[in-house]
Amino acid sequence: LIFNLKGMVSSALFLHRKSTLRESRVVSAQSILKSHLFKYQGHVGAALVLGGFDIHGPQLFTIFPHGSSDCLPYATMGSGSLAAMSIFESDYKDHMSEDEAKLLVARSIRAGIFNDLGSGSNIDLCVLSRAGTKYFRNFEIPQERAYTRAEGYTFENGTTSLNKRNFQTATSTTAESENAL
Repeated sequence: LIFNLKGMVSSALFLHRKSTLRESRVVSAQSILKSHLFKYQGHVGAALVLGGFDIHGPQLFTIFPHGSSDCLPYATMGSGSLAAMSIFESDYKDHMSEDEAKLLVARSIRAGIFNDLGSGSNIDLCVLSRAGTKYFRNFEIPQERAYTRAEGYTFENGTTSLNKRNFQTATSTTAESENAL
């Protein structure tokens, strides 16, 4: 789903750059995403954080599933966003250094992870600047596994019974399924 949205926006921005002979703006990507999500009235189910750097400097948008958007100096989305937002609201200040900002973002993501079971277990960061984009994969792993089974898990054949009458593979056709009955 996200890859489809990304491809749609990417191709629209490419065509816009070719027709105007100018670089794309972050707000152009935001407008494309907003109108697409609004058209489907939330049924696409994508809650997005869009960031970029253009001639107007750094920009950050949140785009909600029904097509509305917001532009703030910080943004959170997802199931752990309330806890993450509380960290931003209490500790954000203008003109932070890159290291201060990375530590603040890591703290807010950590708050989201610890206050919501569906928020994952590692912290990835992305820094957008005039010089380019830098990714920090596994910047922090606050809930590292203490024990992992080296040999994995094995189950003997027949451990789980299989009802052949209702068995259908992802590549089988309806006719094959009916013949199996």
